[in-house]
Amino acid sequence: MRINHEEAPVLDALAAYRQRDELGFSPPGHKQARGAAPEVRALLGDAVFFGDLLASGGLDDRRMKSAVLQRAEDLMADAVHADHTFFSTCGSSLSVKAAMLSVAAHGEKLLVGRDAHKSVISGLILSGIRPVWINPQWDTERHLAHPPSADAFEQGFAEHPDAKGALVTSPTPYGVSADLRAIADACHRHSRPLVVDEAWGAHLPFHPDLPAWAMDAGADVCVTSVHKMGSGLEQGSVFHLQGELVDHDTLASRADLLGTTSPSVLLFAGLDGWRRQMMTDGHALMSRTLDLAASVREEIESIDGMHVNDRADFCGPGAGFGFDPLPVVIDIEGLGISGYRAADWLREHHRIDAHLMDHRRISTQLTHADDAGTTERLLSALRDLGRRASGLPRGPRTAVPSPDRLRMEQARLPRDAYFSATEDVPVEQAAGRIAAEMVTPYPPGIPVVLPGEQLTEPVLRYLRTGLDAGMNLPDPADPALDTVRVCANGDGA
Repeated sequence: MRINHEEAPVLDALAAYRQRDELGFSPPGHKQARGAAPEVRALLGDAVFFGDLLASGGLDDRRMKSAVLQRAEDLMADAVHADHTFFSTCGSSLSVKAAMLSVAAHGEKLLVGRDAHKSVISGLILSGIRPVWINPQWDTERHLAHPPSADAFEQGFAEHPDAKGALVTSPTPYGVSADLRAIADACHRHSRPLVVDEAWGAHLPFHPDLPAWAMDAGADVCVTSVHKMGSGLEQGSVFHLQGELVDHDTLASRADLLGTTSPSVLLFAGLDGWRRQMMTDGHALMSRTLDLAASVREEIESIDGMHVNDRADFCGPGAGFGFDPLPVVIDIEGLGISGYRAADWLREHHRIDAHLMDHRRISTQLTHADDAGTTERLLSALRDLGRRASGLPRGPRTAVPSPDRLRMEQARLPRDAYFSATEDVPVEQAAGRIAAEMVTPYPPGIPVVLPGEQLTEPVLRYLRTGLDAGMNLPDPADPALDTVRVCANGDGA
């Protein structure tokens, strides 16, 4: 295929569809906005409906002979130095499951960083893959996890030579990346593939001052959420493949197995347009954004009680490898309030939504969409928070365990525990029992409790005190955590 990154095959096909005045007697039922409710059309605009048509038998003919989607995926692969790219309209939550199922099967082992997103855990539950947990690198001072080291993965293969591959999350939602090249080398020494959940790294290929991106670092499969740090619509995801350790047709089949048969052309258009945008203007856009982030970081650092975590805080021996400055992570311990309270105050009083928050931090994520106007509004709100924090209620404190007490024994496979007979027990009686559900502070969505882990009192106390402080736990059966869902046998085994 002739490579021309000025093209946007999906967008061009959408324009042609409108110009031809095609009339569909097929889904979607709104038929180019004509059937949509007037109040919905008034709010969303007709352009949303104009872009919502069938991929097969609409955007392209019924046999996809014009290869509109294939050309768009090929252009994306070229843009990010991959051999193949697959578009997904079900988010990276689907893409990472497809990647996992392409590497390992039911009962087989996969090395997995324990700081994985809940979508990875869902993949383990659905597949029956046996996880070999690779511990993150813990910052005991800041109570924060950084990606596992390459040595930890090497040790994992030494202890489990039958593991089919490895999965690592990089960068983290806090902007810290793993030493992907060293981890990929460790995998490849054992002829095993590396899957990288790079959901937060869509922008990384487009500027040399950002951390190395997974394909350039030698990963075999990389999953990216373009809606997070790019210009894609929510649920717009891509996953990329290179090399021969993961079979192309197997990966395509697994994605087809999990994906929808009614993909959103709107999401395809967002992915296609973002690739063209970044290939034509990406370096300039990211240069401007990095300069803006540096200025914002400096301004926030001058606010009493706030510290912007930087490379010196997050990277080095026993910590992260690379650092992305665009997730502006602000430690507000000096204000004497939690990140939960700060985030709620910013939304209530300034209509500012933080990206994530925990017991001592908030993160205010910048992208190429930000400018002096958006960042000045943010800075104004943060300065006001700094002035008023001393008058805010302190609130309860979260009892954060030490790293060795935060990790629990995996007594059963996640799948076996999740699908077992269960009972709901009072949280005071749950220590020693086997969890049958995930318990995940959200955001960022990294589970504290996995199905099959043997619950401990320090972890349960952490979650209960976190709830009291403002933590959000959307996935347990009882979000208030008065009860916990456990495997139904009295001895907890």
